[in-house]
Amino acid sequence: MIDDAPLTNPWLAGPTPTRKLDRQRLEERILNLLSSQNMCVLATAGPDGPLATPVRYYPLDFTLMFTAAPRSPKMRNIAADPRVSVGVFAPLVGLASSRGAQVFGAARVLDPDHPDHAHHWSAFRWQNEHVERGRSLAEPPRETLVVIEAERIVYTEHWLRREGYAPRQHWHR
Repeated sequence: MIDDAPLTNPWLAGPTPTRKLDRQRLEERILNLLSSQNMCVLATAGPDGPLATPVRYYPLDFTLMFTAAPRSPKMRNIAADPRVSVGVFAPLVGLASSRGAQVFGAARVLDPDHPDHAHHWSAFRWQNEHVERGRSLAEPPRETLVVIEAERIVYTEHWLRREGYAPRQHWHR
């Protein structure tokens, strides 16, 4: 390494700050990330070991939801052990732009007749998938939803260092 190399982000150098964001600011940043992305990596555990699956999701506050084929490996794993971890991340350009969240919770499978289905379905943008598949928009589908309500979140944003905050923040329900 060259000692006189210019630093593009001098605030990334030196010791990592440890200061925590207040809950309201942390929640605002987490919700911004969850609502500005639509892909995540869902981690489940099953008889063949861990499984990490890319999934398109829709957020509703601190809840992530998606549809899935009932016989898929991730659904078999969720049926055996509903504890999951979900990784959501923004595109990375460099360390300064590093931003993501690890969401931990239990996956619930809501069939169309479940009392909580309608509440969650109202935030699910099913029209996108119908257009992609050439289906009619005249009637919403009756699909099973997988709902993950966050119990805890580890949020990472290196830009926080610029303001003197720890780049890794912890949120609990």
